[in-house]
Amino acid sequence: MQSLVDQIVYVSDMFGTAVFAFSGVLVAGRLRMDAFGVLVLAAVTAIGGGTIRDMILGATPVFWVRDTLYIWVILLTALLGMWLVRVPKRLPWYVLPVADAFGLALFTVIGAQKALHFGASGLIAVLMGTMTGVAGGMIRDVLAREIPMVLQKEIYATACILGGIVYTVALECNVERVLAMFVSMAVVFGLRVAAIYWHLSLPTFSLQRG
Repeated sequence: MQSLVDQIVYVSDMFGTAVFAFSGVLVAGRLRMDAFGVLVLAAVTAIGGGTIRDMILGATPVFWVRDTLYIWVILLTALLGMWLVRVPKRLPWYVLPVADAFGLALFTVIGAQKALHFGASGLIAVLMGTMTGVAGGMIRDVLAREIPMVLQKEIYATACILGGIVYTVALECNVERVLAMFVSMAVVFGLRVAAIYWHLSLPTFSLQRG
């Protein structure tokens, strides 16, 4: 049973990697980058957060060096993405955001799991889960000379933080790991999809009075 769950998580991880990579392709296309620029933005979006996480935790070589399938998924996604964006018939607008929410939920749990595996505290596990989910997109936006979405009013990093807290607290309460994982993912995914559907956002901070 545990082996089956691990296999499902691995396949889902590859799916999330492809979704995040595709979001990098879209940003690169909007900025009219060349093929190398497309590949760079796809890669940093997909594996940037996990790379930083592994370097902080001392989990070297980082995950995509030990398993090069991540690189092949990113490369294939970049190539297919450059073709798909030119296809006249587009996917419904909600497909990519919902898939991104799923990838965000999974990356959050994977990051928290890895931190706990390396003996980190619950607080650090929450931070590593959040970093895994959002840091790649932050790097992408910085390279695109934009204010990272997670630093604005979007409910994105907040969903990761809450999901990470749910996961670590559940484990502390001796909840079975698989159940804790799915509950945490449901929290992240549910919050993110709700924010998209109902246009929910956090209050903004401004020095201007008005």
